[in-house]
Amino acid sequence: MQGTTSGSGRPTGDKPAIRPAAGRLGVLTPGLGAVATTFMAGVESIRKGHSKPIGSLTQMATIRLGKRTEQRSPLIKDFVPLAGLDDIVFGAWDPIPDDALTAARKAGVLEEKDLLPVADFLSAIKPMPAVFDNKYVTRINGTNVKTGKTKRDLAEQLRQDIRDFKTKHKLDRVVIVWCASTEIFIKPGPQHATIEQFEKAMERNDDAIAPSMLYAYAAIMEGVPYANGAPNLAVDTPALIQLANDKGVPIMGKDFKTGQTWMKTVIAPGLKARMLGLAGWYSTNILGNRDGEVLDDPASFKTKEESKLSVLHDILQPETYPDLYKDFAHVVRINYYPPRGDNKEGWDNIDIVGWMGYPMQIKINFLCRDSILAAPIVLDLALFMDFAHRAGMKGIQEWLSFYFKSPMAAAGLHPEHDLFIQQTKLKNTLRHYMGEDQITHLGVEYYAS
Repeated sequence: MQGTTSGSGRPTGDKPAIRPAAGRLGVLTPGLGAVATTFMAGVESIRKGHSKPIGSLTQMATIRLGKRTEQRSPLIKDFVPLAGLDDIVFGAWDPIPDDALTAARKAGVLEEKDLLPVADFLSAIKPMPAVFDNKYVTRINGTNVKTGKTKRDLAEQLRQDIRDFKTKHKLDRVVIVWCASTEIFIKPGPQHATIEQFEKAMERNDDAIAPSMLYAYAAIMEGVPYANGAPNLAVDTPALIQLANDKGVPIMGKDFKTGQTWMKTVIAPGLKARMLGLAGWYSTNILGNRDGEVLDDPASFKTKEESKLSVLHDILQPETYPDLYKDFAHVVRINYYPPRGDNKEGWDNIDIVGWMGYPMQIKINFLCRDSILAAPIVLDLALFMDFAHRAGMKGIQEWLSFYFKSPMAAAGLHPEHDLFIQQTKLKNTLRHYMGEDQITHLGVEYYAS
């Protein structure tokens, strides 16, 4: 192939051939907790006509094509050959053996009136035994866990699970979206440098190989696209990135962009656009779901903190704008508060600086429902990465950075965090692959709405 590489992992200059979305699509989630069960219940509710896919770009967003005078703005789902919701089949792994209905009731996200119409459907979804080790997620204990002599053995069991799931449900394609908990912080090391070193580390049960990495390895080896919805290192290592490129598999992550960080990627670009200074940004959260309990462990919180802290620095570029953003204070806190459940509350105090150095403040109190915001992200990622695979994309899918707190990027590049630039990249990628002109904002007739 000729040409340079695009953010989708496909050389530019080639006209893509996209395989049709024929047959059934399996969506496997490591984790059958609040996010996964809310996602599954919501899709089934939509299929039954009980609710609308609010929050989903693939289902509700339009995309402008050509000049504004052409008045072509179809729904994305009508423009791009995505899998239909009726063709989706769900499966999961979880260390807790509860079926999806029981897990959803325990999670407490959805009310009984919304669970009852899909109760039979959810109760039939039972999690496969998980690859799980308490040392990586200290606040969770489970009995539905795989055993094996080595981590390589466990990865092979996951590969077999994928094959069996595909055969059992007569699936044409499978994707995996990580919906499980945040693991302890792990720095990339020599074990993650090459696939040979990675496989040797699995065989000697190296502590640097976390369960999430085994899922990512198994997915790529089976030719299954993988999205990492947590800040875990997981697939974001040289070894697995190279493996994904070699196997022609799309990968993406990290950490669903749902509540407080989503707000940062909206507001920080606004400050920068107006060249307003930032003295400090203090963020604190209270939440009481399983995620909050896990993040109450300092080792797991360290992983989440790294994900959250990088956002402002990358958007504001203090090295480029030292008069505005040099040495701004950025503090992030997460507090486990059981009474709040999944209804997370995020407080932000933003100290900004204006003309002649005068201070001003912005205060935000975001009372959000974490899993309600995450569920449509899971749906969009599942459908978009299936599309990416059928379109021949491979490796890191930077065009899907829109959905992540800490987006993966090619080596040596800073990830893009600005939500509006991310949205433009996403839509322009879809335009490109569907043979339409990209919106470049050159000339009034090309200005995108």
